[in-house]
Amino acid sequence: MKKIDVCFSPMLYNNYVDGSENNTVVIVVDVFRATTSMCAAINNGARSIVPVRTPEEAFAYKQKGFLVGGESNMQVFDFGDFGNSPSDYIKEKVKDRDIVISTTNGTRAIDEARESYSLVIGSFSNISTVVRYCVSQKKDVLVLCAGWKDKFNFEDSLFGGAMVEKLMNEGFNASFDAAQVALGMWQEAKPDIMTYVQRSEHFKRLEAHGLLDVAEYCLTSDTTDVLPLYNRDTKSIVNSIL
Repeated sequence: MKKIDVCFSPMLYNNYVDGSENNTVVIVVDVFRATTSMCAAINNGARSIVPVRTPEEAFAYKQKGFLVGGESNMQVFDFGDFGNSPSDYIKEKVKDRDIVISTTNGTRAIDEARESYSLVIGSFSNISTVVRYCVSQKKDVLVLCAGWKDKFNFEDSLFGGAMVEKLMNEGFNASFDAAQVALGMWQEAKPDIMTYVQRSEHFKRLEAHGLLDVAEYCLTSDTTDVLPLYNRDTKSIVNSIL
């Protein structure tokens, strides 16, 4: 029986894979907001997304003519073309373009998991497509939460719980402590996710920066059916078709 587990921080990632990366589908999630924004960009026609770990790397790509998006500590790059909200990545700006993105948490998590069998960009916005992909691969699944500066957060863990519930229904084994904690959170939160998440630190960060308008979209399921996958050869994220 294939298993589904949840890693609450990139700092813990190596403890979960322990040499088994070639047999694991890793779903990287940064609900507020990196992976939701990546899904929006791909949905609106971006040809590829190059995730980089630092603003310095992003700036180097900017000098080569790439479009750049993202943020550092909630601050948009002064050299960037986009911020880190899904609404920034509109079709008129991103269609058929290659975009470089660097963020505080999401792109760091992607970098940690880059050697996995398959690295999927997950969000509530494409959750059902991600579930179908995981079932089709017949591999173990690990949800890697980007968290906040290596710390646990609510929103990514809720996504992990939702994935646990959905894959348990497909016959996956979820008898692991972290998976069960995430599942319990999700089952408590799902009748009113927004109210549940309002207690979180990151919700308060969004509020302080005038970004609460993106929260509802980021917590809404199945607004797109894209399947962004990381390509190790090109070091970029492209849409895949099931």
